[in-house]
Amino acid sequence: MSSLVRLLVLLILPAASFAQFTAQEIKQYEGQAKNVTIIRDNWGIPHIYGKTDADAVFGLLYAQCEENFPAIEENYLEMMGRLAELEGKSVLYQDLEMRLIYDSNDAINDYKKCPQWFRKLLDAFADGINYYLVKHSSVKPAVLKKFYPWFPLLYTDGSIAPTQTGGLKTSDISALYKFKDPAITAFHQTPVPYFELDAAGSNGFALAPSRTESKNAMLYINPHVTFYFRTEVQMVSDEGLNAYGAVTWGQFFVYQGFNEHCGWMHTSSMADVADLYKEKIVKQNDALMYEYDGKQLPLKKRKVTLQYKMENGEMVDTLTIYATHHGPIMGKRGDDWLSLKEKNRSLEALMQSWLRTKTTGFEEFKKVMDMRANNSNNTVFADDKGNIAYWHGNYMPVRDPKLNWNLPVDGSTSTTEWKGIHQLDQMVHVYNPASGWIQNCNSTPFTSSGNSSPKEEDFPSYMAPDGQNFRAINAARLLEKSNNLTIDRLIHDIGYNAYLAAFEVLIPPLLKAYDELDESDSLKESLREPILMLRSWDRSASASSIACTLAIEWGGRILPKAPPVKSPEEASNAVLQYNAAISNTLPRERLQLLKATISDLDKRFGTWLVPWGDLNRYQRSARFDDNQPSLAVGNAPSTWGCLPSFSSRKFPFTNKRYGIGGNSFIACVEFGKKIKAKSIITGGQSFDPKSKHYADQAKMYIEGNFKDVLFYKEEVLKNRERKYHPGE
Repeated sequence: MSSLVRLLVLLILPAASFAQFTAQEIKQYEGQAKNVTIIRDNWGIPHIYGKTDADAVFGLLYAQCEENFPAIEENYLEMMGRLAELEGKSVLYQDLEMRLIYDSNDAINDYKKCPQWFRKLLDAFADGINYYLVKHSSVKPAVLKKFYPWFPLLYTDGSIAPTQTGGLKTSDISALYKFKDPAITAFHQTPVPYFELDAAGSNGFALAPSRTESKNAMLYINPHVTFYFRTEVQMVSDEGLNAYGAVTWGQFFVYQGFNEHCGWMHTSSMADVADLYKEKIVKQNDALMYEYDGKQLPLKKRKVTLQYKMENGEMVDTLTIYATHHGPIMGKRGDDWLSLKEKNRSLEALMQSWLRTKTTGFEEFKKVMDMRANNSNNTVFADDKGNIAYWHGNYMPVRDPKLNWNLPVDGSTSTTEWKGIHQLDQMVHVYNPASGWIQNCNSTPFTSSGNSSPKEEDFPSYMAPDGQNFRAINAARLLEKSNNLTIDRLIHDIGYNAYLAAFEVLIPPLLKAYDELDESDSLKESLREPILMLRSWDRSASASSIACTLAIEWGGRILPKAPPVKSPEEASNAVLQYNAAISNTLPRERLQLLKATISDLDKRFGTWLVPWGDLNRYQRSARFDDNQPSLAVGNAPSTWGCLPSFSSRKFPFTNKRYGIGGNSFIACVEFGKKIKAKSIITGGQSFDPKSKHYADQAKMYIEGNFKDVLFYKEEVLKNRERKYHPGE
């Protein structure tokens, strides 16, 4: 294109589309776009090919914007502490928490000092999004009119919950920091009853060659997140990149996935990587000080300005926030001010997230893990040499094991300081276990590999305070007795096993309470049929099961009877909590809760004889509606031990339950001479209700019928739907 023609093109572009971009920038975007080819296959999945890694990043972000630009913007608004500019004052305390922890100046400084090769990737991230905005003037960003290359340095891992706060509560923040408007509190939203919620989580399984039919290692990638939180992609470059998997909106690396040689699955970890310190605050003249080793030191302070959306425009509030040498003062609990020591973001963490996608096997992957900068994930691994491995956490501070680090510790003494970080092999890990299998389901690592599991007594308690849950119990049982596994068997026999192990704890005490009733008791006859169903139930979820409906709806009423937990770590022990719920109820109370369940189903459906699939539905909609088409789902929330999690709940305007989270992108991968893999994604790749890819995978997703992954370019070309350069 001649310079004159290019100038004319720029002149006729709508003014709003390039007002924030210079002609030089647009010329640069256009030049890089020529080095990128996007091929969308017959499922709508983008396969991005670039000459360089930076080209692949540019194409990835452009493709993400094509699918869901609002999610990209929202993710960065959250990390910047600017969500209130989009959603209003109800999230101001969430924004304040992020501002206390994340300082954009630190991200900018990291960008300035990062290696040149990595800066190219960061530049390509911003350029890919900005070029999309140039080419799509009809897309109106809500807040962020232009993206900058330092943005990813605020969001350095791909977890759905990347921010570690050491057990901080929102009420701690609001006890210290107050907004001008007294109506702004930390509790604007009405809490959803516990029995309507589902524990978040993910499943990762690795199989050694001794457990597979092909004698190749296999990996099962099964994150449980809010539906549509990630997208399925492939990134390829002439610089050795070839990664396939799930990308969190707005990030430029494959977070959970695989390349030609190895694969990685992350599960959220309870490994303790952030601590709250109780600070002793004293006032000296007009200055605030804090005590430390017998001395009084001045509090650091800075101003933060938060904007929030109102019906009559934008409102602004400025707060003074404080910090000690431990970190930001996050809030107040009783008389104690609480500071937070953490490493939620770093240049090294983002580099580690990228570098692992290009590793060629266990030894190289382990070297990347030895950067020890990742603070929120466990990692399940497999490679084409037959290795399988597991790391429980990664960034792990060294601390005094005699202290309870689940609760705030004394900040006035140096005896509670961190003492460096642990070496990689000092952390809880599993390398090529004799059992031939590894599982982690956001659970204790001490049952991760059967008899080959690490021993709890060999590690300080802060390394793995995670409790046990029923998904992990179910997975370990299944993997222990499995041999000659294929991709299809791993998906159907294990990944989609819907046995609800929690009811091994909950149902027997209910049956016992019924059996002990006197024959003349009114409950004896009214509960005879439901009790008979529960007694004969195989404890598996299925669309046709009435007993499954009874158990889950009743179970949701019994769980809140457990005593309050003291920490998130204690809450993670589902086995302990479910037993506590039973111990904390009387036999008759359990039966009365079953009676209430039956009455509620009668009221909602005109009968209590409701098969689980009639109640439990998948519907892709902005607002769920009982009168609109939906699909029956036989899977259940992971709360009860269901491996293929389908987290559903009833809404105030529905009688049925609708899925809101759980299984998202799933892949099952075999690492032989060539990659063999199958995958599925919730609903479909597109976010356009008019697209054929909006819900073309929904039925397959529900039933566990995965599509073949198109990993090699010749396969992609045979199944291509569209081939183009960004901007075309």
